[in-house]
Amino acid sequence: MPTKEPAPLDAVIVGAGAVGAACAYYATRAGLSVAVVDRGPVAGGTTGAGEGNLLVSDKEAGPELELALLSIRLWRELAAALPPEDAVEHELKGGLVVAPDETALTALRAFAAGQRAAGVEAYEIGFRQLPELEPELAPGPAGGFHYPQDAQVQPAKAAAALLRAARRQGARVRLGEEVTAVLTDAHGAVRGVRTPRGDLHAPAVVNAAGTWGGHLAALAGTHLPVLPRRGFVLVTEPLPPGLIRHKVYAADYIADVASDTAALQSSAVVEGTPAGTVLIGATRERVGFDRTLSTEALRRLASQATALFPALADVHALRAYCGFRPYLPDHLPAIGPDPRVPGLHHACGHEGAGIGLAPATGLLVSAALTGAEPPVPIEPFRPHRFPPPDATPGAPS
Repeated sequence: MPTKEPAPLDAVIVGAGAVGAACAYYATRAGLSVAVVDRGPVAGGTTGAGEGNLLVSDKEAGPELELALLSIRLWRELAAALPPEDAVEHELKGGLVVAPDETALTALRAFAAGQRAAGVEAYEIGFRQLPELEPELAPGPAGGFHYPQDAQVQPAKAAAALLRAARRQGARVRLGEEVTAVLTDAHGAVRGVRTPRGDLHAPAVVNAAGTWGGHLAALAGTHLPVLPRRGFVLVTEPLPPGLIRHKVYAADYIADVASDTAALQSSAVVEGTPAGTVLIGATRERVGFDRTLSTEALRRLASQATALFPALADVHALRAYCGFRPYLPDHLPAIGPDPRVPGLHHACGHEGAGIGLAPATGLLVSAALTGAEPPVPIEPFRPHRFPPPDATPGAPS
């Protein structure tokens, strides 16, 4: 019996992390034929080094928050729709942001008011009520805000589950295969990609390459200023369930997320996992792709975590790991078609929010590929908003 020829590809998605997997899932669900290519394994980059945060609490009112609210809903739908063997450990644990003093609490009130106007559930918690939510929390904070929509998934499991679902819908997956060139025609339009195993031809290429998104853009002949931003995470020994009930962090974490500095910043985010281990993040610094262990970063995380939860002072840290967040200068991802290179679409630059924003990003990319109406305005995420390095200041991008 003759072998059936595979259907012509509608798009090649470069990147098998959470964002690339979500793009493949929603594109195949829309009836498109896609291939996913990655030089490493599934979740081998930023996704595999993440904590799986699905946060609205750290985002001010604006386009990223709108994207996050859509993704929170989509993750719930995915957790319910995926088969049991593809469980993503979706936890509706909620977030608790604590303010050390009245000044910080006043600022947090204003921040939460803007979020509530955008559709976020945010409830002020007085200092007397904080122990009801987190009994082991150190005394002293002036108060805080509870965000019940904050959630978590196991990031590597989530990416793998979405990719398996896309595969069941017809996606082709080629791992351990580096893209060495983006193919274009005589007019500069995308025609596929080249790898050591051969060419993949398609009228669209989706750049979901995470921290390497700028490199892939350059292969296509355009500019996207994605930079790696290193972060460390401490993992404790397994602890009794319920010791830490929410995703807990101090209010200064919000400022760190929005910061532009390249220097080391740290603000502890503390949370338990179904396995009993406690994850302690997060640091941020721009040091290229340097993986050297930073004892100063780990010291700061341990100190800040024990200041929040004194019970952690006698707990052993089993390991520490680092990853690189794909950073763009205005802290918004690049999503959608790039008019400078017809057929090139971007889905990268999410920094530390890629896992949380993956489903909405996939849905936006799928809409762009099929010509459907996007579920949220895509204009704020336009990839060509960054001028090339040699552009005249003030010139239109």
